[in-house]
Amino acid sequence: MRFQVTAVEFDFNDDFGPYPDDEKQRVINQTLTTLWEADDEDDLVEEITAAFGWCVSSIDFRILLKA
Repeated sequence: MRFQVTAVEFDFNDDFGPYPDDEKQRVINQTLTTLWEADDEDDLVEEITAAFGWCVSSIDFRILLKA
């Protein structure tokens, strides 16, 4: 299925110090502007986490196309 993420929050906390706000916003913006291919919601979260390396803490999306 193809997903469009409409809202997302990441867990940007880590042990190496604060992550710059402009970089946080870049990751969020890129997530929102990408059309994601995934099997289901769990797979979508895994795809986004793998793409950016940050865990998704909250997500809203809509399904654009079912295969």
